[in-house]
Amino acid sequence: MNRARPARTALALLTAAVLALGAGACGGRATTHHKPGTSHAEDTGSNGRLLKADDGDGHRLRQVDADGAPEVDLAVRPDSEDGWNVHLTVRNFRFTPDSVGGGALAGRGHARLFLDGHPLARVYGAWFHLPESLLRTAGGGARLTAGLYADDHTAWAVGSSPIRATATLGKASASPDDETTTVDMAIKNGKVTPAPGRTEIAKGRTVRLRVRSDRDDVMHVHGYDKEAKLPAGRTVTVTFTADRTGLFEVETHESDLLLTQLVVR
Repeated sequence: MNRARPARTALALLTAAVLALGAGACGGRATTHHKPGTSHAEDTGSNGRLLKADDGDGHRLRQVDADGAPEVDLAVRPDSEDGWNVHLTVRNFRFTPDSVGGGALAGRGHARLFLDGHPLARVYGAWFHLPESLLRTAGGGARLTAGLYADDHTAWAVGSSPIRATATLGKASASPDDETTTVDMAIKNGKVTPAPGRTEIAKGRTVRLRVRSDRDDVMHVHGYDKEAKLPAGRTVTVTFTADRTGLFEVETHESDLLLTQLVVR
């Protein structure tokens, strides 16, 4: 009996060491044993700050700085056989389908599609085919929105707003690139780049305005009554058909800046 005691003592010490190593390993890649929508990144404060607000669908916002934040642009066009082809252009972001359900790693994750604000599908790459059958199942709609999400299903956000882009399932957003006039503009420290000028557009063409501002603002396209919020640090895309001739100014409401002038003939 006395000789058995050292063996039991050694076994207890070995078990304690294994448990300690296991606890330390948890500090590596986050696993799926956390509550839904949470990960080790919550506790450490790294990879963004978890907010109490959510994306409107129950996924909490994970806020990051505007500088270097993920960005997404959305384009749709009819498929030759069925439905629509959806293209997501991302920056400062990488799709990681193999680690969905793990921890929130900066600039990684997947996308979610919403149709008129209702959840539609998850996207794990740049391209997604949206069949008519899925649209019918979802009850139909025209406003398609894409948002970026971390592997733990929290929504990446800047300035307490989820990182998203929106397009319309219609003639305007589905036009091929050779029928679209794209104007890129940036606002930084109260200045517009490139300097405001005039853009000539043929009547009937699609106009795509892409604007990025370093502060919260609102963009307005006069004459077409198109308006969009400009959350700080995000690129916002507004698409419409130039079906009205004349000179139309695009400006901001808060900073009262002229962005460009559209000349439609």
